Amino acid sequence: MDGPEMETSPSYFDAKDLSEREQYRRYRLSSSPSPLLHLNSGSKFAQARLLYDDNSIQRRPNAALLLEEIKQEVDSYEAEGFEGEFRMPISLNLGSEATHHHAGPPLTSIKQEDEVSVDAGEEATFTMFASLLDSALQGLLPFADLILRFKNTCRDVFESIRYGGIGRHRVVEDKLMRQKARLLLDEADLILSPATSHQEACQFVANDITAQLCLRIVQWLEGLASDALDLDKKVKGSHIGSYLPSSGIWHHTQRYLRRKNDDPAIIQHLDFDAPTREAGQLLLDDRKQEESLLEDVWILLRAGRLEEACDLCRSAGQSWRAATLCPFGGLEQFPSVEAVEKNGKSRVLQAIELESGVGHQWRLWKWASYCASEKIAEQDGGRYETAVYAAQCSNLKRMLAVCNDWESACWAMAKSWLDLQVDLQLSQFQQERIEPMRNYGVMEMDLSSLLQKLHSSDIVHDAVSRACKEQHRQIEMNLMTGDIANLLDVLWSWISPAEDFQNVLRPQCDPQMIRFSAHLVLVLRYLFPDEMKDTFKKKLMTVGDYILHMYALFLFSKQHEELVGVYASQLARHLCIDLFVHMMEEKLNDSLHVKHKIFLSGIRYLPFSSGEDSKASFEDIIERVLSRSRETKIRQYDGESSDVAEQHRLQSLQKANAVQWLCFTPPSAIGDFTVVNAKLLMRALFHSNILFREFALISLWRVPKMPIGAHKLLSFLAELLKQPMETLLSLDEQIVTSNLHEFEDWREYYSCDATYRNWLRFELDNADRATAVAKEALAASLLLLEREEAPWMSSAEKSACDPSEHMFIELDATAMLCLASGECLRPDAASCTTLTSALYAASPKRIDSYCVEVSLRCLAVDGDGLGFHAADDGGILAAIISAGFKGELSRFQSGVTLEISRLDAWCSDSEGSLQSPATYIVRGLCRRCCLPELVLRCMQTWEDRDRLVELVASSRSGMLGLFSRQQLQEFLLFERDCTLYRMDPPEEDS
Repeated sequence: MDGPEMETSPSYFDAKDLSEREQYRRYRLSSSPSPLLHLNSGSKFAQARLLYDDNSIQRRPNAALLLEEIKQEVDSYEAEGFEGEFRMPISLNLGSEATHHHAGPPLTSIKQEDEVSVDAGEEATFTMFASLLDSALQGLLPFADLILRFKNTCRDVFESIRYGGIGRHRVVEDKLMRQKARLLLDEADLILSPATSHQEACQFVANDITAQLCLRIVQWLEGLASDALDLDKKVKGSHIGSYLPSSGIWHHTQRYLRRKNDDPAIIQHLDFDAPTREAGQLLLDDRKQEESLLEDVWILLRAGRLEEACDLCRSAGQSWRAATLCPFGGLEQFPSVEAVEKNGKSRVLQAIELESGVGHQWRLWKWASYCASEKIAEQDGGRYETAVYAAQCSNLKRMLAVCNDWESACWAMAKSWLDLQVDLQLSQFQQERIEPMRNYGVMEMDLSSLLQKLHSSDIVHDAVSRACKEQHRQIEMNLMTGDIANLLDVLWSWISPAEDFQNVLRPQCDPQMIRFSAHLVLVLRYLFPDEMKDTFKKKLMTVGDYILHMYALFLFSKQHEELVGVYASQLARHLCIDLFVHMMEEKLNDSLHVKHKIFLSGIRYLPFSSGEDSKASFEDIIERVLSRSRETKIRQYDGESSDVAEQHRLQSLQKANAVQWLCFTPPSAIGDFTVVNAKLLMRALFHSNILFREFALISLWRVPKMPIGAHKLLSFLAELLKQPMETLLSLDEQIVTSNLHEFEDWREYYSCDATYRNWLRFELDNADRATAVAKEALAASLLLLEREEAPWMSSAEKSACDPSEHMFIELDATAMLCLASGECLRPDAASCTTLTSALYAASPKRIDSYCVEVSLRCLAVDGDGLGFHAADDGGILAAIISAGFKGELSRFQSGVTLEISRLDAWCSDSEGSLQSPATYIVRGLCRRCCLPELVLRCMQTWEDRDRLVELVASSRSGMLGLFSRQQLQEFLLFERDCTLYRMDPPEEDS
């Protein structure tokens, strides 16, 4: 390997001082003057083009020579006693370790016509140079505050991006732009003056939302790749860059050359520029190891681990390659806040650019990297080596050649686009470079069009274009372009059922996609809560609600009821109410545990009372559930009319079960626990009294079957009413007290009713037991009937209606027509017309084949709708409808009764708007129907009939006016039979 050329080396060159890698290389100096001395000053890239010449490739000195020349030149200034300022001309500086593949002579004085010439006294001083070296050794200044401020703007950046999407609308809040523009430059401790090209690039990225988006995409994709490397190392134990020292020194080629082999296809020298200069190759084993090394370097660059890539090159004996990847003394060149932090106050780049101009050396390095990537590709020097240098200058074509997956291809495009924007910004310091870029159309590029290239198999690998059709890639591309509205539409199209939106209660698609879509909606709403555009807000609220609604239903279908409230609380008011009503009705007859989970899910995550109109409350849900539970369900009957009555009796049980939602104790951790608990109890009490009235009116038949709905209600409230009443009474003492008294009345009434039905049952099965139960029923009934201080269901209360206005009272009922035998009649047109005439009402509305809706309305008068209701008989509306209950309607079929399944009474104004409940009407109706029936039941026991006659005839009880004509006839008939019984009692034996 010795030759005459080595004799041209300077005397200070000592091969023993070289590293281990350099022992196996030949380094030469060109005997001819440097071409850089004769640059054409009119050429924009004169220096760079000399680095890449198809016909003549110049050989360059190695890193050791470069450093030694610098050292000698500095020493010469010191030896001459130079005390003033000195000029350190700098050409393409690629680092303190070595030069690039095509680096030029280091210490050649270069002056171009387009550069500003300065006198020696105005140039960089030796003190500046010493400060430069000193800064390179200093540690980083505290940077936590800057990082925190920068990260806090990420939301604002993406918010600005979201305003219409990149590439279509560039409207950004002025305030937001100013904040981001000052983000880096406000930190005086880290900003140099004059600013370097890197700081200008960082400022531009901080100000420009397009560049900011691109930066975040690159960092995101690099983060994913970095996490994958860490996972492989943790799980598989593999480690990128696990090479023996000096494994990149080409040992096989070295040994081949020592044997004096002469193969024109193999390089003849071992310097790193030999393969390009000599258009030769390494031996196969070295080529394989070189490609393996560069593949790992590429993987590390792809993961954003530039330092590790450089360390890998050094450990493999290729420090020169590390220098080509980290120019300007190893300064971080990525335009991010993290790079500013890492570089600190190093003045290496500033010193270089004071000499050559801002961005000048940056562009030369980029151009040299581009030339290297193209030349290596032309000579088949290796895909990964080509890609490594292509990544330094964003040579997209060469980068995509090794990008076989979507993330790598997207990273390459985003990085190239970011570099392009930065280059355009820095080109402003060289105005003659802007117009050519405009001519090529690069300034009109946007991210959307760039991502569209991922779909083209002519540009990217087939696997990349196929991956663009995958759902998660479409999601990522929509997020990157900021087209959130389209993303929401796409997500909904994937997860929605084939039917209309009305059938959204049946989620059938991929559960993972539903889950992801729901959480994405939540994140977007959290990021952009108030400042959204109207169009985007509408899309995020409407389509977002559909997605959240579907995921909540999915959780419900998988028995995760306790999680539903988290997502339901984010829904629009009507959707949230519909969702909980659906769940509560579906699980109405389920286990107590399941119902309790649904209750907790609502009470924890929803406000208890209505606040904002747009949000649902737990009270809203409960009101809807209770109201719907009282509605008559439209159903198909199987033809047996006796089944109709039985089904309505069973429906009363469903009505009662709905009250159980109010009987759970809320968690003590919620706000205003005591008040919420009291409100639940009060609502349960009020609604139970409504149901007690209805149940009493449909259970007047003298049969052994119990009114199961009423007794279910009593069991629910038994424990609730044992707790202290102080908080309950504090809500509204008068109303609560009135309802508590009514509840006690109903508890006593249903106790009497149950005893009576037991007697009927024992009469059929056990005559001895029947006598004892009959006496028990009579005693309980007399106790209720003879109360004087608080007559049963007394409704002496003052109306809430304003007597100065024309007020009306109305009664709405859902009823069936029944014969005395219990058989139900189908209401035909003739019977409906007759019923209308008999009730003085509007034409009844048919609900199903057996049920009709009846509405009565009349003007309120004093004592009936206005003032005090002292009569306790419900007034005129109660009198009319009670005649229907008892089968005594005039001008109607005799013996045909109305069986009520729902009953409400209201005070309303002249326009028909409901004002307040007219409870006195329904209470009076219950007195008209229940008390006479209770008396007649007692008359059946043949005991204490005189006492009952006196009670009915007494003016103090006011009970005589409650009896209808037919009931009085039945009462008198019982009394006559009793008289005959006393006159001629049966023999004891009989």
